[in-house]
Amino acid sequence: MAERYQYVGQELELFALATNWKRYFRRHLRPFIRGDVLEVGSGIGSVTRILCEGHHRSWTCLEPDAAMAGRLAESLSCRPLPARTEVVVGTTADLPSQRLFDSILYIDVLEHIQDDAGELRTAAGHLSPGGSLVVLAPAHPRFYSEFDAAVGHFRRYDRASLSAVSPPGLRRERLCYLDSAGCLASMANRFLLRQGMPTRRQIRLWDALFVPMSRIADPLLGYRLGKTIVGVWRNDRRTQGSVAPGT
Repeated sequence: MAERYQYVGQELELFALATNWKRYFRRHLRPFIRGDVLEVGSGIGSVTRILCEGHHRSWTCLEPDAAMAGRLAESLSCRPLPARTEVVVGTTADLPSQRLFDSILYIDVLEHIQDDAGELRTAAGHLSPGGSLVVLAPAHPRFYSEFDAAVGHFRRYDRASLSAVSPPGLRRERLCYLDSAGCLASMANRFLLRQGMPTRRQIRLWDALFVPMSRIADPLLGYRLGKTIVGVWRNDRRTQGSVAPGT
């Protein structure tokens, strides 16, 4: 089934340009990414290359689009990551039940999955004791725009809606917003531009101007405002097996 999946969005190459943004959220996510890492929906690997650093034991790229997974595998063969890397075509439902990870990442992915609560339940079953489940997703349902529809987003999240899909058996460790200045860009697209896809110039402007502004403004606002939401859950179980995948 995974081999027949084809991603409908065309934005991955565009957002690969947003290196300031990726480095910014890497700083916030770094404490929760360690050991054996599963990146769900790794796409063409632009986030993978930013987040995968030398201290990780292994990095598994899980991608349901076979064409994208092939591109990623070819890229990694030419420019290997500093960790032992595996590219797997499929979804979390295709993983062996005994396969466990210290960190499971959904970076701009969960909004593409219709059954988001079920997806996180399945992921929780693959989390090692002490491991972290990390979600980064577009924020604020009122900002849902033609762009969201064009790239296959089912939703945008706020604190209440992301909390509602918290996986059972895990403890919520963090729930906050990033990129407060970027809210201006989201509002402009939602209510004024109504674009299905941003231009390269717009991406570069946001990354060069708005993201540095957010680096300053976000801590001043207590991370209570932003166009992106981050949720982190911890598996505090001391023994394995108390949460079965998909339960």
